[in-house]
Amino acid sequence: MRNNQTKEIAFEKCIETVLLATGYKTIASSSYDKDKAIFPETTLAFIQKTQPKTWEKLQSILGDNTGNQIFYDLTKWIELHGILSTLRHGFKCYGKQLQLAYFKPSHSMNEEVLERYHKNIFGITRQLYYSNRNQNSIDVVLSVNGIPLVTLELKNQLSHQNITHAKKQYSNDRDPRELLFEFKKRTLVHFVVDTDVVEMTTRLAKEATYFLPFNKGNEGGAGNPVDILGLSYKTSYLWKEVLQKDSLMDILGKFIHLQVEERITDEGRKIKKETMIFPRYHQLQAVRSMIETALKDDVGTNYLIEHSAGSGKSNTIAWAAHRLSSLHKTDNTRLFDSVVVITDRLVLDRQLQDTIYQFEHKKGVVLKIDKDSKQLAEALENGVPIIITTLQKFPFVTDQLRKLAEERGEETIGLLKTKNYAILVDEAHSSQSGETAADLKEVLGGEALAQEAQEKAQEEEAYGLEALYRNMAKRGHQKNISFFAFTATPKHKTIKLFATNGEPLHKYTMHQAIEEGFILDVLENYTSYATFYKLIKASEEDPKVERKKAARALGRFMRLHPHNIAQKTEVMVEHFYQSTRHKIGGKAKAMVVTGSRLEAVRYKQSFDEVIKAKGYNIKSLVAFSGEVKDDKLPDTLYTEVEMNKGIKEKELPEHFATPEYSILLVADKYQTGFDQPLLHTMYVDKRLSGIQSVQTLSRLNRTHPLKEDTFVLDFVNDREEIQAAFKTYYEGAVLGQEADPNNLYRIQQELLLEDIFTYDDINHFTEIYFKPKEKQSNKDHENMNHILDIPVENFRHFLQEQKEEAELWRGKITAYKNLYAFLSQIIPYQDSDLEKLFIFLRHLSNKLPKRNTGAGYNFDDTVRLEYYRLQKISEGSISLKTPKQYQLDGPTDVATGMVREEYTPISRIVDVVNERYGTDFTQSDQYFFDQIIESAIENDDIVQAAQSNPQDKFTLMFKNVLQQLFLERIDQNEDIFARYMEEKDFNKTVTGLLAKEAFNKINKLHNE
Repeated sequence: MRNNQTKEIAFEKCIETVLLATGYKTIASSSYDKDKAIFPETTLAFIQKTQPKTWEKLQSILGDNTGNQIFYDLTKWIELHGILSTLRHGFKCYGKQLQLAYFKPSHSMNEEVLERYHKNIFGITRQLYYSNRNQNSIDVVLSVNGIPLVTLELKNQLSHQNITHAKKQYSNDRDPRELLFEFKKRTLVHFVVDTDVVEMTTRLAKEATYFLPFNKGNEGGAGNPVDILGLSYKTSYLWKEVLQKDSLMDILGKFIHLQVEERITDEGRKIKKETMIFPRYHQLQAVRSMIETALKDDVGTNYLIEHSAGSGKSNTIAWAAHRLSSLHKTDNTRLFDSVVVITDRLVLDRQLQDTIYQFEHKKGVVLKIDKDSKQLAEALENGVPIIITTLQKFPFVTDQLRKLAEERGEETIGLLKTKNYAILVDEAHSSQSGETAADLKEVLGGEALAQEAQEKAQEEEAYGLEALYRNMAKRGHQKNISFFAFTATPKHKTIKLFATNGEPLHKYTMHQAIEEGFILDVLENYTSYATFYKLIKASEEDPKVERKKAARALGRFMRLHPHNIAQKTEVMVEHFYQSTRHKIGGKAKAMVVTGSRLEAVRYKQSFDEVIKAKGYNIKSLVAFSGEVKDDKLPDTLYTEVEMNKGIKEKELPEHFATPEYSILLVADKYQTGFDQPLLHTMYVDKRLSGIQSVQTLSRLNRTHPLKEDTFVLDFVNDREEIQAAFKTYYEGAVLGQEADPNNLYRIQQELLLEDIFTYDDINHFTEIYFKPKEKQSNKDHENMNHILDIPVENFRHFLQEQKEEAELWRGKITAYKNLYAFLSQIIPYQDSDLEKLFIFLRHLSNKLPKRNTGAGYNFDDTVRLEYYRLQKISEGSISLKTPKQYQLDGPTDVATGMVREEYTPISRIVDVVNERYGTDFTQSDQYFFDQIIESAIENDDIVQAAQSNPQDKFTLMFKNVLQQLFLERIDQNEDIFARYMEEKDFNKTVTGLLAKEAFNKINKLHNE
């Protein structure tokens, strides 16, 4: 005989004991009405207890038939409106309104509703026999006021069963047509639970039932942590936290909702799909953390929510927006007057409106700003609870507010009355540190910000320059604005601006999302190719050209060479036809990531030619912006619409989703935010780095019921660099080295030392720029231009006489602008000279003569391709489970890099490219190494790494980019490259020597 302590019944009893101790009541299975799928006695008891007057009126009409009539009308109402809407908004019986549940009000002013909320009856029933057809039972059923809403099937590993067995029970033994399980009619969520993990589903569909993990996460991955006190099951949070009375009612009232999506099927048909959305554990915790922390903190605090792709971010934002818009303090006043959601995604707009309407059951709570900045200004003035807009509309709001005031005959100050705002930023990134974000804070800062600026100007005796101090104040934290920033891939700036002490408020990692199956590991199947080629000079002329610019032009020549594109196209088309198209039930699609718009055009032409020649039933689309001119056909302009035979830009994703099209070629489009679950394979012929690597390759990670894996074929990038980029976000980003505020003052002095401009120039310009509106004149624009003209001429002479030093000086302008825009939001600077210089440089830099990039070099007639080989160099998984910790360092560009231009005959450049095919190392081989070092010290990322890291850490980072330097640069040596790739000892020696030399040169150069 088995010990009862190891049986499932002991597990069941434990859960019951906890719930009974916190206010649940035991309801016997025998009191369940199988025909109505309700505990009728409990439902009637709730109505009589909470709505006695209505009950009496109905009873006076219906007498002994009152209960039967209530259940008749209730079941009909549920049939028509669904159980969720009926729970929230009640139903009609003989024209009388009855409530089926009461939800906790957002404030305590309505004591009667609060009292009724506490009269909700929470029931737990063990071993519910629910059917007239069989003797099946459910382990645990939870009900609210007699309505069964939650089921739990429990399994105990000590009796050799786990949640897999529970899922099979739901899939095989639970008939979805049974009223208890019928979608939208009674139970809303079904949990499978063992002592280690929890999963859930909101719709039973026999073998098609889809369960989602509902776990805390463990050490960055899936699962649940061990209770360090050893007092509870790993899964006890489910009944000790989530299913507690207040928590369950909160979920029923403010989280769970019916999501209706219009989707295109794999066959290309439009259908509407209904999904009952129950929050995943991390979503529930994230929203509740935001609410609890916002109430505890003062308004004016920033928060970062770092949630991976696959986290369900759209729903999390919708729930958070609704909760924040109705959040009340202990004195029953609203914490935020309006919630502003900053997003570019149409889907979030629709989802927000639909979701919140289910909670509120009224229109006007959510307003999408889809017209102009005047619409935004009116929404802010009127205090619309939730406003959805883009960041770009804010710079124009002040003028619109002024016009609205003039229309009403009011004082035209163009300022909002100071209110409290919660700003939800969808996919926060570095643009949030720019001028447009500062404009948002200026608009919402309103009268209080203007008053603060006026007081500061008076204190500094800078009369008439209130606008300058307002410009300074708007960059910092505003006391009336709280930011809630969501991102999967935070930069250093994002963490500094929004995270508290460098830590996000809530984190859901890529690691956990992959292990829980919400996204796929796009690095699981990763194949790298390398291109080997030989160029020769095909012209008698041997002009002198700048080495770096010519190398760039030769690189472009090679990338666009018809043979290069044709060979790669052949590889991609054959791979797709032979391997990819059979995936995902024969519906798999691929994306080709190209390096430029012209490359996208050439690839599109090449794909069409190869596919036609082979007779394959494949069609491709291309995506690029604007018009593209091909040097070979100067009179021809290519557009996306024309190359796609009339398909409009906005319609492209919809067409690509149909079975007609299989391959999408892109140039800087659809590499972020594009969601297509049928996308299986990516062909990469573009240099990727950092966040861009993660965002681009993550287009493949969307799941599909038939999608088992993904594939990447990369012609350009280094596997270790890709690994490093993904690893940064796999376990969640970590803040690295800080930016040095002292660099601002150093760069300020260095800019002034060259005598290009003076303090007087800065002061005169900013006096006009910040002149009060009533004092502005038509001459202001002319005068500001005149002030800038003199520094522009000074720079022009500087450029002619000392080109390298002049370009270095220009670089310091950029460094100052970037550093000040960032640091002024972190550090409350009180130095108006820094703000004046920032404004002055922003306008001066626009008027300086542009750099000559050397883009005019054209080697089509002077160089030809003699040798070409495309070779697979590696394949297999890129593992992210490494102990190495990657950090996000702050801005380190302090504008000390010298611009060195070296002129050499074009023949010599080509010689260096060709020398890599020699078999004996000679002096030319040494020259090859010299060029690698020169290329390295001109790479901004490598320069920053050398300046901010010790030698050993720099060597590690240098190793990750060295292979790409070999592949990317024209002046290469095949023999050295082959040995570098194939011989570990040679690789290690060369890496060490080159890293040391580059490190020393960079630091020597920047210390001079």
